[in-house]
Amino acid sequence: MSNTSKASARITSLLDENSFVEIGAMVRARATDFNLNPKDAPADGVVTGYGQIDGRLVYVYSQDSSVLGGSIGEMHAKKIVELYEMAMKTGAPVIGLIDSSGLRLQEATDALNAFGQIYREQAIASGVIPQISAIFGNCGGGLALFPTLTDFTFMEKKARLFVNSPNALDGNYEAKKDTSSADFQSKETGVVDVVADEAQIYEKIRELIGLIPSNNMDYACEESEDDANRLVSDIEGCKEDAGALLSRLSDNYSFFEVKADTAKEMAVGFIRLDGLTVGAVANRTAVFDENGKVSEKFDPVLTANGCYKAADFINFCNAFDIPVLTVTNTEGYEATVASERKISIAVAKLIYALANADVAKINLITGKAYGSAYVAMNSKALGADMTFAWKDAVIGMMDASLAAKVMYAGEKPEVLKEKASEYEKLQNSIDSAAARGYVDTVIDAPSTRKYLIGAFDMLSTKREGRPDKKHGTV
Repeated sequence: MSNTSKASARITSLLDENSFVEIGAMVRARATDFNLNPKDAPADGVVTGYGQIDGRLVYVYSQDSSVLGGSIGEMHAKKIVELYEMAMKTGAPVIGLIDSSGLRLQEATDALNAFGQIYREQAIASGVIPQISAIFGNCGGGLALFPTLTDFTFMEKKARLFVNSPNALDGNYEAKKDTSSADFQSKETGVVDVVADEAQIYEKIRELIGLIPSNNMDYACEESEDDANRLVSDIEGCKEDAGALLSRLSDNYSFFEVKADTAKEMAVGFIRLDGLTVGAVANRTAVFDENGKVSEKFDPVLTANGCYKAADFINFCNAFDIPVLTVTNTEGYEATVASERKISIAVAKLIYALANADVAKINLITGKAYGSAYVAMNSKALGADMTFAWKDAVIGMMDASLAAKVMYAGEKPEVLKEKASEYEKLQNSIDSAAARGYVDTVIDAPSTRKYLIGAFDMLSTKREGRPDKKHGTV
């Protein structure tokens, strides 16, 4: 193994013991301009190779900031590109451990070309093998595109991620607003999926690798010791907090949430149902703390950022043949001037992602499902294979009292009350929706887990034909 000890130690901490095999340890930089001495760049500042996580093959590259700042030049990039090529041939994930000063200035256009070669490999690999980034030091400039071209990004709490340095932004400086911080990149940009300390990042990556398939021809399922017929007695109390609800549905109460710090009103992540990995997308109106008290509240609406977040996640699931579960509890769209700038585009992205996905899709309606926001959350019309609804759920155009005011404007309060009651019964009841075939089965909330497991099992052989086309344009 090369002497890039920090980079190598990270790989050792991530992979199964004694499983790592290094590739290209003797590679050196070819350039000698501007006093660059290849002898000062062992392995050209990046350790590359393959190993195992819980017995599964993965490929890893780990940059070493002690070697020319971990900067990327021609040979550094060549090693990463060849790693990607091997990973695609064998169908295994690539994990990048990033700690670099960015472009190697001494190599100029060769370094720029090197960046482009890596970008291209990442683009080609997208949807073929899972790509994971973990940022432990600096990741700036053009290097900041590496994690955004991968599927999942983890970031150490003190690491830095930026395209432009905070001090290079007009009217800003790092002390005022550190746009390179993990806090900013996870909460405000949504680039980062998980922020944690270094040891936790290794643990979370290993957990994620255990949940997702190794490639787009693989299948994410394992034996489960949890009871497939387990009743979830307290699930109705979790209707507001999708994270709590999904945890209770999942095998061993485990919900791997991604992008948890941004657009919290939309929860996305992975659960297991009788061993099968399922991608979950759920509306959330509250977050409960460890004592069961509400710590955060959200309006019951679709937001632009929430829709973008959900659409990206659904696209990943569809690419890797992971079934999708949506949990619907929404009354409409966020109504602000800021939201109006992008809400229609964002909802269109969500609609396209769901309608385009040909994996098994199940919609669970737990609360209110109003208007076209309900339609956008994986309704029958968009192609949901099965729709379940809790007995007290509501499907309709809008709240019955508001509908009555629109239809009977100017009438007396008692008339409005009577008409609202009629509308509620005829148009907003779950029975009315079921009678029209928009809901397949009305279920008791505690039985939700066993119904979902049975339905996904039934859909395991789903095949769906689509028109021939190169790709969509939404």
